[in-house]
Amino acid sequence: MVRSKVSSKKQQNRGVDFKKIKRKIGRKLPPPKNATNTEIKSKAIILPEQSVASERAGLAVSKKGLTLKELLQQTSHHNPKIRKDALIGVRDLFLKYPAELKLHKYAVMEKLRERISDNDRVVRETLYQLLKSVVFPSCKEDNQGPFISMMMAYIFNAMTHLAVDVRLMAFKFFDLVVQHYPSSFSLYAEKILQNYKDILQKNQFYMQDKGKLKNALAGLVRCLSLLPCKTREVASSLEKNLSEQRVLHAFEPDLPEDPAGFDLIIKKLRDLVPVLISCFHEFIPLVHGTMHLDAQSFDCMLYILQSIDLAVRFFVYGTAKSGPGSCSSIHPYEGPDMTMWDQDVSPVVLKKLLAIFPLNPRHGFSGKDDARYFILNVVITVIFLHSSEWNCPPPDLLEIFLEFIENALSGKTSSEAELGKAFCEKHLLSLLPFIPKIVSKVSRNWRLRILQAFTEAFKDSNPESLVKLACLSAIEDMLVPRHGIPSFDASDPEILGHEITWIRELPLLLIMLGDEHPSHSKVVLHLQLRLGQCALLNSAVAQEYDNMQYQLLEFYCTCLDERSMHYGPFIKLSRDSQELSVCCLYYFSHLDSSLLKSIAFCCLCDDLEPFMLFRIIEVLHSAYKAGHVQIADHISFFITLLSRFRVFPEEIYQVVEGDKMSNRGIFKSVTSVVSSCLLHMGEDSLVFQILEEPILDLISLRTPIDNICAMLRVLLLLDSRPTRLSEQSIVNLSNYLLGYLIDVASSIPEDDDKSTSSILANTCHYYLRPCFLLFARSEKFLKNTLDVMGSFIAENGSPPLSSNCILNANDHTTGIRAVVEILILMHKDVKILRILSSFKSEIANILQNMLLFQLYVFYKNGENMENGICCWQDGDSGCVVKSNYYNLQDDKVAVIFQACNMVARMPIAGQFIAVTAQSRDTADEVTGNFYTELLYFGY
Repeated sequence: MVRSKVSSKKQQNRGVDFKKIKRKIGRKLPPPKNATNTEIKSKAIILPEQSVASERAGLAVSKKGLTLKELLQQTSHHNPKIRKDALIGVRDLFLKYPAELKLHKYAVMEKLRERISDNDRVVRETLYQLLKSVVFPSCKEDNQGPFISMMMAYIFNAMTHLAVDVRLMAFKFFDLVVQHYPSSFSLYAEKILQNYKDILQKNQFYMQDKGKLKNALAGLVRCLSLLPCKTREVASSLEKNLSEQRVLHAFEPDLPEDPAGFDLIIKKLRDLVPVLISCFHEFIPLVHGTMHLDAQSFDCMLYILQSIDLAVRFFVYGTAKSGPGSCSSIHPYEGPDMTMWDQDVSPVVLKKLLAIFPLNPRHGFSGKDDARYFILNVVITVIFLHSSEWNCPPPDLLEIFLEFIENALSGKTSSEAELGKAFCEKHLLSLLPFIPKIVSKVSRNWRLRILQAFTEAFKDSNPESLVKLACLSAIEDMLVPRHGIPSFDASDPEILGHEITWIRELPLLLIMLGDEHPSHSKVVLHLQLRLGQCALLNSAVAQEYDNMQYQLLEFYCTCLDERSMHYGPFIKLSRDSQELSVCCLYYFSHLDSSLLKSIAFCCLCDDLEPFMLFRIIEVLHSAYKAGHVQIADHISFFITLLSRFRVFPEEIYQVVEGDKMSNRGIFKSVTSVVSSCLLHMGEDSLVFQILEEPILDLISLRTPIDNICAMLRVLLLLDSRPTRLSEQSIVNLSNYLLGYLIDVASSIPEDDDKSTSSILANTCHYYLRPCFLLFARSEKFLKNTLDVMGSFIAENGSPPLSSNCILNANDHTTGIRAVVEILILMHKDVKILRILSSFKSEIANILQNMLLFQLYVFYKNGENMENGICCWQDGDSGCVVKSNYYNLQDDKVAVIFQACNMVARMPIAGQFIAVTAQSRDTADEVTGNFYTELLYFGY
């Protein structure tokens, strides 16, 4: 008991190390005393701009704010999505800032070319679209040589990549390069063809992906199409390759200077063609199987055949070594390669490819399958025809192809019945160029069958179709002799019948084409011209060519009546086509008058260019010299031009020379050209005798002033001194000519402007000179003309003259004024003035009739009047006369003619004439006048 009390006391005296704190439930514990304070306090700092933004100020950035340098760096990122986005950003930046591409194109291409072998398909496709849509089009005008060279090494690297997708895509990239820089193929042809051979030989993987194979084959077709496959293309190809290669490798001097050349290309093609044929045979099971031919397989087969065709064409036309049955050498290259072609490639083509012709599936097929097999058969036929230039095919094989060609031309194939005429015509274009050589080499039986089918295709095709153009080209090769194509036997009536059918279709085709298809019309006119140039005289072809002119009337112009013209397509064709048409006229052995009339109406059309008008005159005159135009028809053509040419404006006195709205200058040139032609037509007297009557008949009609002047000038050019005009012609012409003189004189404007006086004087001289020359060559003509003037003035009735004497005078007074003006102009001419001294009585009669007419006018009006009128007066005074009328007593009248100065219009002292007369109520029975007791007082 005692021990226990002691122990409890000791426990009460001990100290407490940790005080226990009692916590209430739900209260938050306070932080420990050694806890770290993590509270952060901050204040906003306001800056005028950010440093990153200031560094990019003025730089071209993409939509995401990245510069070109940053985008190019991201194209090498390990993440394919970032690489793709970077390429898209480059595209957007170049579209927004085109100048960036111009400045950094080499740096850009150096970075982008790394993506050609990218493992990601989307990245490669994005790069392809970037190059196709932005980079290449923008750099097309620049020097692309270094630009393309930077890509080729990476493209070739991609062509040998382990991944098949990358290899096939590499050919797609190269196809893009060839599209924008075609010469790149010839520079790298050896490597490209070798890579194509390698990729096509490994058919175990590409047959599963025909879409990519199709793209590669399309690129091969594009490359082979750049090879020279025509005679004229081969000669310049080597020189062109060398010059372009130097430009292309301007920044890579380590490359060889000489291009590959045709020898290396031939070797590679020799190895490639059998591979292509083997590749084509891989698709043959689809033809004989039960499945339809799908679109991708068809495209692959078509591209393979097209590649073989281009290779064969290059072998045949791009080399010179001749094989059996081939044409002459066309290229300077000679070597052992063509022997290899003859021994290795030619048997493969004949045995493996042509032996499967035609491609006819064993199962039933739809319309699409029918069309596809027809297209493939056409391409195989083209390959056969090209290879036939080198080797003569076996007769049984030739029969098979000739039958297919005949059926295709005549439309006997099932394709035309099911797919339509337009589809078959489209694919006939490749066969039609071979028709001339086919019909020249086959037997007569097959020749007639092919010609019959060809003629049907020619007649049935649409005028504006490409088939019609191809047929025209083939017809030219068959009708116009050329090197390498022998001409047909002209004595064979069946062959001649086909030729006549072709020729008769030409003018009808021109009319159907109209002016809506100028390119087609030009081809027809070119063929027509070649026929005219090559047709033998008096041959059947020449006779058909001459008969063609009657069908061409509608092509030029048809005259419905004297005032209604229906112009054909000739007027609206281009100058080149019009030139061809006009040149064809020369080769008609006899130009009919109806065709000349039609052409003359075309010359009168305002829409015809002046150049073509003069060209027509030149060609027709050359045809006349060659004996193809009768002299009467030729002269009639010229008279039609001069008499019916419409000159505008009708006002002959133009203040401004060379007015663009006038064709008077053109008509003057036409008159000069026609005059020159008439001078060289033969004896002047004979030509004058032919021209005399029709020209006088035309002058007697209401012909415009310019046309009368032109005909008078032509007539005087052939006339002599004294004149060759007959007595009756002189009488008739003097009656008709006064109207022309009055029209010319009455058109003279009253203009005192000295700046235009010389122009008016020259114009007046141009129109009056023919009449003055006639006066000088025939005094009888002058006397008759003066008598007609006096008779005209004496006519005081209404109308004063018949319509044959005065043309455009409004009234008698205006005509009298014009007569006075004519007398003044005659007085100013020195030669005419000398002749006029012999005709004082005629001139006095004119003056007397003039005075008496004025007295009659005054009496008829019955009142004082004042009327100024020009009158012929003393030769040295140079004056005009002003008349004053006065009423006198006992029904007498008087008139005083006062001489006035011509410039100042002031009276001249002491120079006047006074006339008085007694008026009558009725006309005198003898003289027909209304006056008597005529008295003169002169000073």
